[in-house]
Amino acid sequence: MRILLAGASGMIGTAVISALRARGDHVTLLVRRPPRGSSEIEWDPANGVVPPEALDGIDAVIGLSGSPIGKLPWTKSTRAEILNSRVKATRTLARAVRAAHDAGSGPAVYINASGVNAYGNSRPDDCLDELTPIPAEGGGFLCDVVRQWEAAAREAEGPGVRVAMLRTGMVTGRGGAFDKLELLARWGVAGPIDEGEGAWPWISLRDEVGAILYILDTDVSGPVNLVGPTPATSGEVMRAVARSVKRPYWLPAPPWAVKTALGSAAEELVLIDLLVLPDKLLESGYTFFTPTIEDALGV
Repeated sequence: MRILLAGASGMIGTAVISALRARGDHVTLLVRRPPRGSSEIEWDPANGVVPPEALDGIDAVIGLSGSPIGKLPWTKSTRAEILNSRVKATRTLARAVRAAHDAGSGPAVYINASGVNAYGNSRPDDCLDELTPIPAEGGGFLCDVVRQWEAAAREAEGPGVRVAMLRTGMVTGRGGAFDKLELLARWGVAGPIDEGEGAWPWISLRDEVGAILYILDTDVSGPVNLVGPTPATSGEVMRAVARSVKRPYWLPAPPWAVKTALGSAAEELVLIDLLVLPDKLLESGYTFFTPTIEDALGV
């Protein structure tokens, strides 16, 4: 396949590019600087510009752009950066895909990043699959980001274009949120956060990449929960992290301490309780490489 990808520099983007090229796909990268070779094309998402030739002969577009949500503290400018880096890039890609297809030469598939924060911050009484309605308003800052993010992606929808939105949980792997959890464990402060009972949606980097390639090759569309098939509480995740670095799991982190350390981001990053299920992937036939958090962390 000939694939155009935006968001190549992150942990997920780097891994996806390697996997696509390893299986023989031709990948062209959208970059925000002068190109360094024939496999790169410069674009300007902030101003809604994708060179028309970028989509010539392209079979699918994958959008993974977005400023890291772990950039703390969440100041007013940081929140604006988190929102705009996602919505503007996605809207630019989606409109370019739709326009190219309507002109008769565009890609038939558009896959774009999203997040489990679509469901809000805390829904302890709900099992959340892709049929679960997301809040029309409220739900926290990240929930609002995802609402606008997915609305922008849907601008590519229409006859001849399949759109899939990747509602991804916490991804295990170097360069992601789990680096910070491992650091806490190495310092000897791995332990239950709050009471350790909140559900933490997680997925291994191997399955994140595997699911993206699977969605690319199948007819899966709409929102897709990219989370592991075996739910885990924050306590179970932290216990597995501690085991992975051979450190004790014992010192709890009370909510007030987490809020002091993370500020307004605490409720949306670690004090969450979301039992998210990957029903669409499972029902379509995807087989997970790492079905438990222990498998994902190799413990």
